[in-house]
Amino acid sequence: MARLLRNLLLFTVRVTLKIRVLGFWALVYGYCAFYTCIVLLKLLWSIIIRPLKTFQWVIRENAPACLNDTSLGTHCYVRIKESGLRFHYVAAGERGKPLMLFLHGFPEFWFSWRHQLREFKSEFRVVAVDMRGYGESDVPAGREHYRLDYLVTDVKDIVEYLGYNRCFLVGHDWGGMIAWLFAIHYPEMVNKLIVLNCPHPTVFTDYTLHHPSQLMKSSYFFFFQLPRFPEFMFTINDFKAVKYLFTSQTTGIGRKGCRLTSEDMEAYMYVFSQPGALTGPLNYYRNAFSFLPLKQEEVKSPVLLLWGERDAFLEQEMAEISRLYIKNHFRLNIISGASHWLQQDQPDIVNTLIWTFLKEGESRKNYRN
Repeated sequence: MARLLRNLLLFTVRVTLKIRVLGFWALVYGYCAFYTCIVLLKLLWSIIIRPLKTFQWVIRENAPACLNDTSLGTHCYVRIKESGLRFHYVAAGERGKPLMLFLHGFPEFWFSWRHQLREFKSEFRVVAVDMRGYGESDVPAGREHYRLDYLVTDVKDIVEYLGYNRCFLVGHDWGGMIAWLFAIHYPEMVNKLIVLNCPHPTVFTDYTLHHPSQLMKSSYFFFFQLPRFPEFMFTINDFKAVKYLFTSQTTGIGRKGCRLTSEDMEAYMYVFSQPGALTGPLNYYRNAFSFLPLKQEEVKSPVLLLWGERDAFLEQEMAEISRLYIKNHFRLNIISGASHWLQQDQPDIVNTLIWTFLKEGESRKNYRN
């Protein structure tokens, strides 16, 4: 009788798990279909009111001068033997100083850290990398090359090939997600973790599934699961969607004096207008579920989480909940009036808060490994 009950319990658990998995993927693809219909309606409306401009876009041939600004650092490349991929990065500060590594989000590239490269090069070897699939870094074909575990391993390999075994890790948006995961799986390699506008991965998953408002804000995740069509939608009207993300009143950089200049915007256009430049970044989303749920969740490094109050994509409640997964010092700063593009929107405040966090518990002379 006991054996029968045990087998029945195991069967019930397995069936329940399968139902939950099927329900999850039904939600993913159902929502994907729903959001695709909305995008198709937007495309149809664009064709009606701008029939000629809708299908016009320009590939920028020449990089704007701001991408070669020597005050930001030197353009370098490193080829990782294990993956065979070549990564582009911009580095400043003296070699041998503690490494501060910057990981950008979507749709960004190394240039989004320009204010921080200038600020922290006095005390650190600062490195802003073009992540796998972005900018001048290699773009492996096939979505299977953008699994989250590969992206985390990229960070480990880059740190080691730069000649370090530890770093101060700074990540925003997708770069923040990868920074969280790196700190979870390689705690011995992170002196301190600084994340901008990205909650702990477990918090993001759990919160989104239980809060329809966040599910709506994350609807683009599901649309990006489609092949090719999202890339096409970003190109129409000369990459209007990319421009809108950074300049609109709802999602864009709002602070006067920090909005992207026309040259800054051309830097983004130069990178993302290149043939195939959007597929690698969108493949991050197409593999977003490859590493979840996490087997390990605790972050052992000290953590600074900075959050823009006007983030149009992520709800602020997730920032506070992230505290539950930090087993060390945790500091959360909500920056009033700031958008999702925090390090570009409020660079002075962000830099000051980072300096304060770096000084906590240790003097600058102790930054060295």
